[in-house]
Amino acid sequence: MTVTIYDVAREANVSMATVSRVVNGNPNVKPVTRKKVLTTIQELGYRPNAVARGLASKKTTTVGAIIPDISSIFFAELARGIEDIATMYKYNIILSNSDQNKDKELHLINAMLEKQVDGILFMGGDISEDHVEQFQSSSVPVVLAATYDETNKIPSVNIDYEAAAFEATMYLLTKGNDRVAFISGVDDTLINRQKYNGYMRALEEQSISPDDAYILKGDYSYDSGMEAAEQLLTKEDPPAAVFVASDEMALGVIHGAQDKGYCVPNDLEVVGFDNTRLATMVRPTLSTIVQPMYDIGAVAMRLLTKYMNNEEVEENKVVLPHRIVERDSTNE
Repeated sequence: MTVTIYDVAREANVSMATVSRVVNGNPNVKPVTRKKVLTTIQELGYRPNAVARGLASKKTTTVGAIIPDISSIFFAELARGIEDIATMYKYNIILSNSDQNKDKELHLINAMLEKQVDGILFMGGDISEDHVEQFQSSSVPVVLAATYDETNKIPSVNIDYEAAAFEATMYLLTKGNDRVAFISGVDDTLINRQKYNGYMRALEEQSISPDDAYILKGDYSYDSGMEAAEQLLTKEDPPAAVFVASDEMALGVIHGAQDKGYCVPNDLEVVGFDNTRLATMVRPTLSTIVQPMYDIGAVAMRLLTKYMNNEEVEENKVVLPHRIVERDSTNE
């Protein structure tokens, strides 16, 4: 049978209120009594009921995190940042995969609220009016991580994706490559559009006319990178370099090029985006945009704790720095 707070109080010969104070860390308990209650809790194997405690305090010290795909290295790093800060501030995480499906995302938001979470961290693709409406009607604070809200109504933590894409493309163009391809994500999200805009701005600055044949879309997977390489490198005038919107797709591009007899970087220079662990696992190692995934998760969780604890928030739209790391998939 489940051990209750009543059982602990009876065995320790104290009131249930005293047991409650010990469990909740209330300092107004004599050291001798506290030790006796803690010993009894350990002997009986008592586990406090988090739901009941939440009802009493109106806080469950639980945060809901909605992530598109926890198996993705990118989102796994984000989740680790969230978890570390949550642990520091004594919050538990309920983690759910949304598969970047709008209906599932909206369902999970409702499910998190029904579980009485104290706050929600949301990572997704396109933030629709339905999302914003649900977030704004939520009884708890919501923070977006690596996700943009075009209405600017929901707090968020990101990098400047347009500037990062511009810098990556300019990096390739200024090395003498006048034929730079771009492989973007297939979804029409604000982040994908910002990366596309950065690529186009770099071409414009170098007075290069964009060629639709050099602009492809993938689903951020390795296989879609392989397919993109096949399409690009079978053209009559293949690109000399390619900027890829994710590291995983960039690996597919490198291997697809190698399968066709191309040497990376001598025949084709490749720059990725994210700087996941994959970037150092491939040969040649991948030059890429450093998006600080762990930091985005950690800062988003810290921002959420401020809202949950009614702390002062100076900036609700946090933009973290990015940079290019040069490795062996580009020439010196």
